Amino acid sequence: NRRDNRTDSRNGGRSIRTETKHMNRGIDRSDDRRSRKEPEAAEYMKERNDGRADSVYTERGIDSGNKIEGRNAVMEALRSNRSIDKVLVLDGNTDHAIAAVVNEVGKHPDVKLEFVSKQRLDRLSETGGRHQGVIAYAAAYDYAELGDILANAESRGEQPFIFILDGIEDPHNLGAIIRTANVSGAHGVIIRMNRAVGLTATVAKASAGALNYTPVVKVTNIARTIDELKEYGLWFVCADMDGERMYDLNLGGPIGLVIGNEGKGVSELVRKKCDMVASIPQFGDIESLNASVAAGVLAYEVVRRRIAGGSMH
Repeated sequence: NRRDNRTDSRNGGRSIRTETKHMNRGIDRSDDRRSRKEPEAAEYMKERNDGRADSVYTERGIDSGNKIEGRNAVMEALRSNRSIDKVLVLDGNTDHAIAAVVNEVGKHPDVKLEFVSKQRLDRLSETGGRHQGVIAYAAAYDYAELGDILANAESRGEQPFIFILDGIEDPHNLGAIIRTANVSGAHGVIIRMNRAVGLTATVAKASAGALNYTPVVKVTNIARTIDELKEYGLWFVCADMDGERMYDLNLGGPIGLVIGNEGKGVSELVRKKCDMVASIPQFGDIESLNASVAAGVLAYEVVRRRIAGGSMH
């Protein structure tokens, strides 16, 4: 039983020190690599008040303040390697300029492409419909690479502690979890590309500055990423009401904490990849905790184990 034999990490795993560099293909490690583009709070609140930020919820958390409209503007954003979460393109359009944008998106596997109606583009446009059939959503912060998280742990002389978020959709939840990850000493956060919120201005605001210090990686496949991290000795625990009490599990050592979607929880495939399933004892009248609260409770059980084991002070 892997839950009962965790005094050592996966002994056959790769060395973090020798392998991290191979996970960061072409990373620029300059100090300004993760340029900050968070809007001022006053500007953001003005957008909320005049209704221009209503798409925060209807567009799975994408903030209207991070839109890029027009073929040339979107093309240049993609070519400059700016962090783009997704691109919306007019469905059925055969224009060569639109085709060029679609082709460019294909060169960026971490950018989601959606073909949508003109009515939807017009509704989302902030330029009076002058979107030319293309609207892109830029991340408020640049994404990190998986190797950055492992390098962060190595630089601190600690065993990796990673948050893995399987479909968090609410930007306030994501921001709060990133804040908790930073305060609890985690080395980074992994989110998925599809059916999940990205690094929007709302997320940045809710993180209370934690995004300045916490690497966030966006991946296309959480299950595959877990398999990859197991090669580096990590064990994984997911949160689920049907799991074992978190106090009865060994949550020490190199570990990934998996938190599921606000409504559906952890997907079945991802759950099967986890070594442990943890439940939080509950004694009240309602069924469950908010996703960000559950993440905080489990994170501090990990912290407690690390302090007891002498790996945190």
